[in-house]
Amino acid sequence: MNVIKLKAMLTSFFNEDIGDGDLSSEAIFSPEEQGSFTFYAKEDGIFCGAQIIEIGFPLLDSTLNVQVLKKDGESISKGDQLAIIKGSLRSLLTGERVILNLVQRMSGIATKANKAVAQTIGTKAHICDTRKTIPGLRMLDKYAVRIGGAYNHRNGLYDAIMLKDNHIAFAGSITKAVEAARSKIGHTVKIEVEIETKEQLIEAIDAGADIIMFDNRTPAEIRDWISLVPPHIATEASGNITLDNLRAYAESGVQWISLGALTHSVPAFDISALVQQKGEMSYGTR
Repeated sequence: MNVIKLKAMLTSFFNEDIGDGDLSSEAIFSPEEQGSFTFYAKEDGIFCGAQIIEIGFPLLDSTLNVQVLKKDGESISKGDQLAIIKGSLRSLLTGERVILNLVQRMSGIATKANKAVAQTIGTKAHICDTRKTIPGLRMLDKYAVRIGGAYNHRNGLYDAIMLKDNHIAFAGSITKAVEAARSKIGHTVKIEVEIETKEQLIEAIDAGADIIMFDNRTPAEIRDWISLVPPHIATEASGNITLDNLRAYAESGVQWISLGALTHSVPAFDISALVQQKGEMSYGTR
């Protein structure tokens, strides 16, 4: 990840949450009081977010001692310790929620991506994400997808051309849309075309698309149509694909399977903070 961008993001997130100060922590604890947090997993999955912890807490307080016990991409089990942070109680409590929110989301995405990738074993299909990320979190969401073993689709509107049904409708046809796009881009930019019928597939091939997306097509339809696609054109399946039907799509012969569900509705990974202060242990917030 871009560390400069990450620090700016964390600074913004902290400013949103802290405002002019943490009223709760500052009202109860003095600057001198010390303690520790131990983050631990409450379920099995894939850990992601080491840099969030390593950079986030010191950004708030450079005197904090931060020890991350797991690496990004490492399998974790319920009860595993993930990180230990020691220092000012005020700083620990002020930073806890923002950091946990991000690590829980990123670990949730990495875990789901890992489960999706497991469904493709033995096929030539690869799992990738979409632009269905939370605004402001795309860098973190897409990083977590990679940590889970999947791939990133385009990062935004700026690094590839995807001609969807509305683009095609406004342009008049697939052929007109591809021709117009090709006339304005350089040789390093790919053009992907979304198709829903066999006729559209043939038109996209003839128009010179670099990638063809089978949109909301069944595995059987893709298996039937994919033999028409020349080897130099990449193929992708998308739309209404879940972990339950993913294997059937992977076995259809398609090269890429894009899943918006990796990021747009993933459950947060369950992580809690075990608190130690003045010799006592207690469970913190989740």
